[in-house]
Amino acid sequence: MKQAMKDIPRVVWLLAAGMFVVAAVSFTFVYLFVYLTGPRGLSTSEAGLIAGLGGVGMVVGNFTGGWFGDRFGHRRTLIVGFTVAGVGLALLPVLPIMALLLLFPVCQFGTGITRASNSALIAFSVPEGSRRQGFALLRFFANAGVTIGPPLGALIASQFSYGWLFVADGAGMLFFAGWAALILPANGDHRHKAEAATPDTPGLWSAVRSRPAVLVVLVAVLIADTVYRQQYSTLPVFLSDHGIGTGVYGALIAINGGLVICLELPVTVALRQRAPLLVIGGGIVLLGAGYAALIIGGHIATAIVMMALLTLGDILYKSPSTAYVADNAPDHLQGRFQSLYAGASISGVVLAAPLGGALYQAAPGLLWPLCAGLVAVAGAAVLAAHRLPAFRPAVAEQEAVTAVSQG
Repeated sequence: MKQAMKDIPRVVWLLAAGMFVVAAVSFTFVYLFVYLTGPRGLSTSEAGLIAGLGGVGMVVGNFTGGWFGDRFGHRRTLIVGFTVAGVGLALLPVLPIMALLLLFPVCQFGTGITRASNSALIAFSVPEGSRRQGFALLRFFANAGVTIGPPLGALIASQFSYGWLFVADGAGMLFFAGWAALILPANGDHRHKAEAATPDTPGLWSAVRSRPAVLVVLVAVLIADTVYRQQYSTLPVFLSDHGIGTGVYGALIAINGGLVICLELPVTVALRQRAPLLVIGGGIVLLGAGYAALIIGGHIATAIVMMALLTLGDILYKSPSTAYVADNAPDHLQGRFQSLYAGASISGVVLAAPLGGALYQAAPGLLWPLCAGLVAVAGAAVLAAHRLPAFRPAVAEQEAVTAVSQG
């Protein structure tokens, strides 16, 4: 384990430590609805509108952040994004409701654009072959922060007020902006600009088309994440309908988080030499197997089996899929490739609840078979993509340049 982590540069460890602080005070996603319907006195539909607009801002930020990073530098994008989001969240408690309709989407957009740049900086910093460990390290620190965040937020809200949660969240983002400015070399942006595309260099979609396995992974991740996040929306409703209380559900979620923290790094290191698409595809298939367990019925035993399989699938597919996209991205498109990945994975946050909720209301018996089937097909597609011809960057890029010049 120690030997396998030796290729992870110090700057990545420092970035991951900074993300722990941000994740530990990221109270907004947990307490926003409670704050808006409680102290702010909004109806659930009004609170839903603000939260929904924030979700749109987050998705747009994830899809576009890589372009900003490739164009203006990933270090600069990271700093600006966290600064905008931090200032906005810190001001949120003192602004009128109407201002939140504009401010909150801007805050979420600022947060969203940082994700691709953060991933691109890790991809540039970690040598190919060790990127799985690099992304797993970042997820370890982020998950550790998220684990302590909700109880810490509850303590702050009970001792002070809900408004202080957003001040703390904003302060954490401003801290990370300063932290990134301190630990990331100022000439890092210039180095990536120097590797930027020439006028004849193929663009994003030409590069993606020449890497069909990457496209398969992106589509599979979109499906997998939408299904995976049913555990936060329709799963507790399903368990409640079968007489299983929130205490059991909370314990399942806590066990899931604890196992991911404990096992992801060791498992990633142990499988680092395995073909990435086989690991990713296998992980996604396990997600399907997890939800297939619920077809038997709503029992504590089936819920435990489901969560165990979901946890293992999560560990197997998330870090390797991020690293796979990074390994296959041209340097001048690293940020935009990471934006495609970030957008595909974050879209599940927006799609999971409305799609799953509507299906569960209309045909509750169909939800879990459909989830299991969709994810099984997505995982099988990734496994099959392992047999696609290996991408040869020099040949493919030269063919694309020739096509452009002849066109």
